[in-house]
Amino acid sequence: MEKIRVEHLNFYYGQKLALSDISMSIQDRRITALIGPSGCGKSTFLRCLNRMNDTIRGTKAEGRVEFDGQDIYSPGTDVVELRRR
Repeated sequence: MEKIRVEHLNFYYGQKLALSDISMSIQDRRITALIGPSGCGKSTFLRCLNRMNDTIRGTKAEGRVEFDGQDIYSPGTDVVELRRR
């Protein structure tokens, strides 16, 4: 069963594109590892999943990120509840 679905995620720090066209799914009750060299975007991607990038001025996410079928970037998302889950 799919827990997280990411579709065409782009993430910007100001005008700088940090993540480009990320699409993937993460299954429930499975171990998923994000590996890569320093500076490749692993931490930025994880912060997109819990919306911690919202606290950084001048950032922007495009695309769709779903957690249990709900778009976490839709208006009205309770970010505190999202981070609890």
